[in-house]
Amino acid sequence: MGVCEGGQSVRRPLRPPRFITMSSTLAKIAEIEAEMARTQKNKATAHHLGLLKVRLAKLRRELITPKGGGGGGPGEGFDVAKTGDARIGFVGFPSVGKSTLLSNLAGVYSEVAAYEFTTLTTVPGVIRYKGAKIQLLDLPGIIEGAKDGKGRGRQVIAVARTCNLILIVLDVLKPLGHKKIIENELEGFGIRLNSKPPNIGFKKKDKGGINLTATCPQSELDAETVKSILAEYKIHNADVTLRSDATADDLIDVVEGNRVYIPCIYVLNKIDQISIEELDIIYKVPHCVPISAHHRWNFDDLLEKIWDYLKLVRIYTKPKGQLPDYTSPVVLPFSRTTVEDFCMKIHKNLIKEFKYALVWGLSVKHNPQKVGKDHTLEDKDVIQIVKK
Repeated sequence: MGVCEGGQSVRRPLRPPRFITMSSTLAKIAEIEAEMARTQKNKATAHHLGLLKVRLAKLRRELITPKGGGGGGPGEGFDVAKTGDARIGFVGFPSVGKSTLLSNLAGVYSEVAAYEFTTLTTVPGVIRYKGAKIQLLDLPGIIEGAKDGKGRGRQVIAVARTCNLILIVLDVLKPLGHKKIIENELEGFGIRLNSKPPNIGFKKKDKGGINLTATCPQSELDAETVKSILAEYKIHNADVTLRSDATADDLIDVVEGNRVYIPCIYVLNKIDQISIEELDIIYKVPHCVPISAHHRWNFDDLLEKIWDYLKLVRIYTKPKGQLPDYTSPVVLPFSRTTVEDFCMKIHKNLIKEFKYALVWGLSVKHNPQKVGKDHTLEDKDVIQIVKK
């Protein structure tokens, strides 16, 4: 409130609340999506659709990380301590049997009892499988309005992006509709399921314009489209190399630079309600595992598929003069399996004292073989570290 010259109080205009800004962003998103749906996809419209996709990507980014103060980072108030060697996020609609699956998996394979998950949901436990400790997270909020910026949508997405694997749990009687909605939800927030980063080289520079190189024929992107997409980002000088037949979406993903590429398994639950013939068809669907969470059917297949998709590597230690310890492997991600990575997992000071390592297993020609810190280890190798 303020006071004018006549002594009367006047009401100062309030700053528009954040939900109005969010509403306008959502309205713009809806407008662009409607225009994209109306536009026929062909070579003549590819350029226009490419620009619409850029504007859509930028608006989606605003929803995840809105401008202005307040709110902190996307994970604020929703911290989940990482436990174990890998993290799996469970996603699904209500009443598809997700809770039953989580509690039964944790009940059968759990090493630790259930514990509280900050403010929103529960972690049923950390299961131990093939020597690896695997954390399970329930992420209900992804489906419940995260796309519209409601509730704790941003925080939930931030946790989902840290997962090594996502399990989308579906009701086998109505899988396709739910599958599409969930995929759109995750895709809209920069999570790419079962795909690799686009094979596109992109480097901004200070001058020289847009330099486009294509090492193979392109069906969608040409020089004009690439320049227009980059211009939307106010990028006018860059080197772009297309090493595969790329799409506008691929280029946008590379420029945005905040995409995460996560493997995904579709868990089709309630197979006790379908016929054997239908089950045979489901088994042929890529990335799918049919189960009955209630009856605990096919958990072995599911766990084996989880193991395959996580791509974990187990390394066994051998103290000098002793037999290898096969009970507690050191588990590494497939992308980081050098001897140095192994040392860092044990303790960061170990690499400072490192002299060489003796390795037995598939990664070496002789057993044992003397190797340095850059040697790449393979699953079930045995290692002995020799210090300086």
